[in-house]
Amino acid sequence: MASPEDISREDVGSWLEGGRRDAAGSGGRLGFPDAGPGSLARLGRRAVALVVDWAVATLIAYLVTSPVSFAELNSWVTLGVFALENLLLVSTVGFTLGHRLLGMQVRTLGATDGVAPGFARGAVRTLLLCLVIPAVVWDRDGRGLHDRAAGTVLVRR
Repeated sequence: MASPEDISREDVGSWLEGGRRDAAGSGGRLGFPDAGPGSLARLGRRAVALVVDWAVATLIAYLVTSPVSFAELNSWVTLGVFALENLLLVSTVGFTLGHRLLGMQVRTLGATDGVAPGFARGAVRTLLLCLVIPAVVWDRDGRGLHDRAAGTVLVRR
């Protein structure tokens, strides 16, 4: 067994910091640039886009169900509208309203033409996104497990 003197800060710090990153930067292993158009979308943009999409889904759910107040709005209806928005828009055009506003697009990993992922990939991505946990667990490139399972990637436009 190693003594405390034999353990360096780098041994412990590497796993605390999420492991070692490639020299090419985030997304370099996948063939994406480190910054600018075509690079992987960062957490800040993704979070703001999610808030925009959830706000739109909440507004639509409120208008459709006409509750007395937002407090009485059924959260399952909002989740359903959010899922439907994601499924339809990501599958057909490759982005949601929030993605479009923040300059992002969902692409099939390996595709260079920017074509929308299609219904099957969009359905897998949407289902796992709505389960929340797969969307908040990332790999070292910053891709959520929902994107990994669907074979998609969220990039800057």
